[in-house]
Formats: sequence, structure tokens, C-alpha cells
Amino acid sequence: MRNIYKCFPGGKFKVLTMSYDDGREGDRRLVEIFNKHGIKGTFHINSGLFNRKDDDGFGGRISREEFQTLYKGHEVACHTLTHPTIERCPLPQVIEQVLEDRKNLEALMGYTVRGLSYPNGSYSEEIKKVLPSLGIEYARVVGSKDHFGMPKDLFAWQATCHHNHNLLKHAETFVGLFKRQYLYMFYVWGHSFEFDKQNNWELMESFCEKVGGREDTWYATNIEIVDYLKVWDNLRFSADGTFVYNPSAQSAWMSVDDQIYEISGGTQVKLDK
Repeated sequence: MRNIYKCFPGGKFKVLTMSYDDGREGDRRLVEIFNKHGIKGTFHINSGLFNRKDDDGFGGRISREEFQTLYKGHEVACHTLTHPTIERCPLPQVIEQVLEDRKNLEALMGYTVRGLSYPNGSYSEEIKKVLPSLGIEYARVVGSKDHFGMPKDLFAWQATCHHNHNLLKHAETFVGLFKRQYLYMFYVWGHSFEFDKQNNWELMESFCEKVGGREDTWYATNIEIVDYLKVWDNLRFSADGTFVYNPSAQSAWMSVDDQIYEISGGTQVKLDK
């Protein structure tokens, strides 16, 4: 029996993704740090709060005019229109909060917005069930799971850690992982304004310097990971495992007895014995 394993693009076995909420002015510095080290982030935005003048000490909000330039190469995703605690809201209101946020963000970015982070970490099973019908393909919760396992439920997707929770310790562990029979995901979440409030931007700078630019790691947005997992799960293998067909447009990567294969979109590939 052959050992056929999923791989990330390029045959890699690790992925790093970042997730930051609210679209505050600190995103400018955060994106600059990410770009310097080749790291990708997903930024969850409340489009109904663009014009609000906040006096909460968390910094102003990124203007509409900056979005396409600032977040180029990253992902913009939903955080609901006005950031209510949605578990307490009637379901029709939740639906409107998500759809209107999607519409506004899509008009700004020019692409389909398909991700969400729950505002205040609030959600319910009822909300999870309705999200696919609203065009949402994943939703991030709050908290830290403290491991690098792949998500079991994309509509209750929990990060490895918040950036204030053992970040550099987790980074040291992550870069040292070497067992290629596993897939590892390092997922960090937070709010950029927290670095200003706690005066600890050096934490993120040290982290990105540590984990960025590594050959064994794929740097991806949240939706890129979701899309890739769907490509892999859509592969069609022969019963004896000697060939595979990829009906998707995007390539998939796999390890077959430690040999790396790229299965291009729309092709069938013989897996050599």
C-alpha cells in the first residue's frame, strides 16, 4: 500500500495565516511588516463604520480610498456591517448584517468576499447553518487552541493563538516542526490597535522575522487555504492509487512515497511506482 499524503502548494507541509479585525489605522504598519517578510493576512472589516468618528482610543479607521492599495495581496473579509453581538440578534438582522457588509466590501475590492470573523466572538449553531446560503465559506471564532492542527469546522475556525498569547513560544515550536507526514497550520489573530495600546509592535516584528521567508512554509490568506483544501478534496483517485484526476482549475500537490507531485488543473497524472 502506497502512502499518499496531502501537501500544501509547492509540496510544503506547513502553512501560516494571519487574521486581524476592525480595519483600524494600525493595519498600515501591520501590513508593512507582513509584506516585508512575505506573510499574508486576512483583514475583517465592518463596512458600516467607515465614517464613524471613534473616540475609544483604538485609533481611526482605514478609509475607503486606501483599501485596494493597502490590502493588495491580502484578503478583505466580513466582520458584519456594524459589529453587533450577533448571537443576541434576530436571524433576519444577522443575515442583513452579513450581506450588506459583503456588498460594500465587494464594491470596494472588486472581488467576491467569502470569509467572516464573528464580531465579539459571538455566534450560534443557527447562524453557522445560514452562512453558506449568504456566500460565506468560513468563519473565525476567538480564543486560542494552542496547537497547529488543521480546522475540523470551517464555520467555527479557531486560531492557534492571539498574538498576545505565547506567540514567540509557538513560533519557536512551529519552525522546528519537521515530520512531513503531518500538515501543520499556524493561525494568529488579533487587532492591530492592540500593538499601539500595549506598545509592543516589536512582538509582531520579531515574530514575522522568525517565521517569514521559510522554504518549508506556505504563506496564505484564510480564503486561499479554504480554496486549496476544496481543490484537494475534489481530486479523483483510481481505485489502485496509480493515477489521479484533478477536475479543478487550480493545481493540487501531494506526496507519494516521499515523492512530490503537482497535479495541474484539468489533468490526469500517473503516479509512478
